[in-house]
Amino acid sequence: MIYNEVETAPREELRELQDQRLQETVERAYEEVPFYRELLEEQGVTPDDINGVEDISELPFTTKEDFRDEYPDGLFAVDHDEVRRIHASSGTTGKPKIVAYTDDDLDVWSEVVARCLAAGGVEPGDTVQNAYGYGLFTGGQGLHQGIEELGATVIPIGGGQTQRQIELLQDLESDVIACTPSYALYLYETAEEMGIDLSDLPLSTVMFGAEPCTDPMREAIEERLDVNGIDIYGLSEIIGPGVSNECHEVQEGLHIFEDHFYPEVVDPSTGEPLPEGEEGELVLTTLSKEALPVLRYRTGDLTTLNYEECDCGRTMVRMDNVTGRADDLIIVRGANVYPSEVEDVVLEFDGVEPQYRIDLYREDNLDRIEITVELAEGFTGDAEQLHDEILERLENVLVFTPDELDLVEYGSIERTEVGKVKRVYDHR
Repeated sequence: MIYNEVETAPREELRELQDQRLQETVERAYEEVPFYRELLEEQGVTPDDINGVEDISELPFTTKEDFRDEYPDGLFAVDHDEVRRIHASSGTTGKPKIVAYTDDDLDVWSEVVARCLAAGGVEPGDTVQNAYGYGLFTGGQGLHQGIEELGATVIPIGGGQTQRQIELLQDLESDVIACTPSYALYLYETAEEMGIDLSDLPLSTVMFGAEPCTDPMREAIEERLDVNGIDIYGLSEIIGPGVSNECHEVQEGLHIFEDHFYPEVVDPSTGEPLPEGEEGELVLTTLSKEALPVLRYRTGDLTTLNYEECDCGRTMVRMDNVTGRADDLIIVRGANVYPSEVEDVVLEFDGVEPQYRIDLYREDNLDRIEITVELAEGFTGDAEQLHDEILERLENVLVFTPDELDLVEYGSIERTEVGKVKRVYDHR
């Protein structure tokens, strides 16, 4: 289902719209946000220098540190009496990143989330159980208003309450559940403990986001819950959920709604734009935000861009599933490690659960990495042989030998009912 015909517009028409909206966004940021005016003037750039997206590399980057430094409202482009809602995302220094919305911003947000849901195969009249957290986090409320915009029924249960989630899946015959990928697997485990087979329920789709999800983890979700797993992507600094989504017809990348969010991929180290198809850090510029226009935001998410027209009919660019973040990079004895690389290895083996943790230590000025992996429920095989096979595979992928690999009993690794799962514990 195509929710808005702009999703199938010829790319020439889309480029004209992007050019116009980028010019308007730069002018708004320059005129209304002192932070951006000072930054642009430092680089010798004025709105007159930006004729369209071909000039976007002339603009400065925005980072999460800028949100922190301008806390709480230094990036707002409207007076407070025009702000209709404020959300926030967690910050690394104790202060959250504050984001604001006008009435028009909220309308856009509802519409792009409705596009996501429609692309994921959700239809008007379906029942969607929203297990994302409500409150300052954008996930719960963003999905909620998009579900209503689409004309589907929303069950606003929020995060946690896992047994009740499962009861509602049964009693209200929910068609879709929206949650993190790790929580989808936790639902399965809890349902097993309750003696309930989720594959017997009408549930057909899991809309998962807010965490990286590797292909093996997606396969585990789809197999265990007997559902179609659909990836939705967004971030509070840009709008919240609704930036991009997989189409259920093809599922080869997430369509970015380029009429509202202009994407680039840059080298994480240098910031230089990369050619189409090369993996790098996703950079997004808002094209229609009123309360909080954002220029070239460095998301930290690693992906690629594919401009080929999709078989679903959408012409908007597709980003690959995000499986890691530039700032998730772990450096161990000079070697670069991403948690997603460990996850890929773990999920190659049938004898273990998609549950792991990475602990980092420093002893005598040397880094140590310890990896803990959970055995599958009811595992009866040769644990020692499995240990050696996983260790050998990790050595080949990571190009060094982990200092310790522990296989622990099923249920030993802590699950997360609310929020994002934590995989890395850096004790250095």
